[in-house]
Amino acid sequence: MHKTLIVTNDFPPRPGGIQAFVHNMAIRQPAGSIVVYASTWRDGTEVAEFDAEQPFPVIRDRTKVMVPTPRVTRRAAEILKAEGCSSVWFGAAAPLGLMAPTLRRAGAGRLLGMTHGHEAAWAQLPVSRQLLRRIGAGTDTLTYLGEYTRSRIASAVGPQAARRMVQLPPGVDERTFRPDSGGDAVRARLGLTDRPVVVCVSRLVPRKGQDTLIAAMPQILAEVPDAVLLIVGGGPYRADLEKLVDATGVRGSVVFTGSVPWEELPAHYGAGDVFAMPCRTRRGGLDVEGLGIVYLEASATGLPVVAGDSGGAPDAVLEGETGFVVPGTSTEATAERIVRLLRDPELRARMGEAGRRWVDRSWRWDMLAERLTSLLAAD
Repeated sequence: MHKTLIVTNDFPPRPGGIQAFVHNMAIRQPAGSIVVYASTWRDGTEVAEFDAEQPFPVIRDRTKVMVPTPRVTRRAAEILKAEGCSSVWFGAAAPLGLMAPTLRRAGAGRLLGMTHGHEAAWAQLPVSRQLLRRIGAGTDTLTYLGEYTRSRIASAVGPQAARRMVQLPPGVDERTFRPDSGGDAVRARLGLTDRPVVVCVSRLVPRKGQDTLIAAMPQILAEVPDAVLLIVGGGPYRADLEKLVDATGVRGSVVFTGSVPWEELPAHYGAGDVFAMPCRTRRGGLDVEGLGIVYLEASATGLPVVAGDSGGAPDAVLEGETGFVVPGTSTEATAERIVRLLRDPELRARMGEAGRRWVDRSWRWDMLAERLTSLLAAD
C-alpha cells in the first residue's frame, strides 16, 4: 500500500480554512494510505477525542505551532520510516516545505506542498521569497488555488518549480451546500420571511468588506426599501461594524447572527437571495484573499454572488454568469450590483443555477481529492 505522511501545523480541531482544506482532502484518500504528523494546538481532551475518530493515525508533536526546527524535522523523518510512507504532503508549503531535502534523504520518493494565500504574500518580501525558492526546489509539486496565487508564487519559486505547479483548490460538498439547505427556517427564526435578504458569511475582519456592505445599505434601501443585510460570522471587527450600522442609520436593516456552528452554515447561506462579500486587499498586498471558498459554497446553494476584487476572489466567480466582481472599496459598485440582482428574480435564478452547475463540474471535493491522490502516487 502506498502511504503518505501529512506534515502540517494546520489540522483540526484547530479551526481555520487551511485546517478544513487539509482534513477534507485527507479523509477522501484511500483507506490505509494516510498518516498525519501535526501540532498539538492546545491541551485537553478535545484533540485526543478528535484524533480517535479519524480513519488514519494522527501523531501529535508537543508544540502548539509546528515549524521546521531540527527536532521537528528529525521527528518527521522518524515517522516516515516507522510508518513505511513513500510520499510526503505538506499541509502548507511555507514554512514546513523547508523539511523536504531531509525527508527525501529519509526515503520520501514524492514530496508535495500545498500553497494557500499566505505564500502569495511571502512572495512579495525578499527574505521569505528566498525561502519559497528553496521550498520550490526541494519539492516535486507545489499546488495553487487559482491564477492569482499561481502567478505570485511562480515568480518567487523560479521557472523549474513553476512548471511543476498544479492547481488544487479546496472543494465544496454539493450535497451539503444545496438550494434546499434549510434557509426558510433561518429566515423565519430571524423574522425575515417576507424581506429580500443579502447574506454575507465570513469572519468579521476588515479585509472581508462587511463595512462596505453596511455603507452601501442606504443606496440599496433607496431602491429596495425592505431589503436586509444578514451578516453571519464572528470576529474582532464586530464592534466597529455595529458602530458603523448606527452611524449609517440602518439599524433596522442589518442583522448580525454572530458565530454559528458549521453544520448550520448551509442553512444560513440558503436564507439569502444574494450572497455578497466585497473583499479588498490591504497592507500593500500582504492581507489578500487567496480564493474565497464562500463564493463557491453560495453558488452551490443556488445564490448569485457579488465578490470583491482582492487577490484570488475573482477565480471563484464566472463574471456575468455566476455573479459579479466589484472593486472591494467601492460602495457604489457594490450597491448597484446588489440592487440589480434583488430587483431581477430571473437573473438571480439564472446565475444561481449556473453557479451550482459550475460547482458540480469543477469544484466537488471528491473530484479534487482524486487529483491529489494521483499527484501523491506519481512516479
